[in-house]
Amino acid sequence: MSADVFSDHRHGETLTLDPARTAVIVVDMINEFCKPGGAMVLPGYETLVPQQLEVIEAARAVGAPVFWVHDVHRANMRRDREWVKRTPHCVEGTWGTEIIEDLGARADEIHIVKRRYSAFFQTDLDMTLKDMQITQLVVFGVVTNICVRSTVHDAFFIGYDVAVPQDCCAATGAREQESSLYDIATHFGVVTNAADVVASLKDGLALRQV
Repeated sequence: MSADVFSDHRHGETLTLDPARTAVIVVDMINEFCKPGGAMVLPGYETLVPQQLEVIEAARAVGAPVFWVHDVHRANMRRDREWVKRTPHCVEGTWGTEIIEDLGARADEIHIVKRRYSAFFQTDLDMTLKDMQITQLVVFGVVTNICVRSTVHDAFFIGYDVAVPQDCCAATGAREQESSLYDIATHFGVVTNAADVVASLKDGLALRQV
């Protein structure tokens, strides 16, 4: 996608991932959004899983922590902000809020509960990352144009370097995927792919915008 006149003023950015300072943030790869029977299923989630597993396993191999983000909402709220705009979903204590089994999330890894689109908004994600001396994030999951994008925005605002592997994310449509990744690459981080993230983590190669 070619840059517009305004966005064309961006710098040519590269990022090399340091395993000691990098965390992988897996956003909302949960039953509610992926599996039959979920309240808001995004078709084709299974096409993301092989690339996501490549990144997750590479992170584990080099000692970079993996964070699992769960969208969770309490029942009987008078006005849940997300439910104002979206079908009620991800009710606390239900199957829908659990990470899909395909990804092999571990109980000893870090699990973050969020109540809004961004994984940073009024959660302890930022504090936990700072306690782990993390400054670089690899963010992916569903959906690109809502929760992934919101999380990336907030990460940029508070000072993290962010990489988004495009083949590990899916949006609500092709237009939304292209537009969101374009904006992330132009204003908020580096858009790359899973193979390059793995190479950066394992071999110290620099990531470049795709």
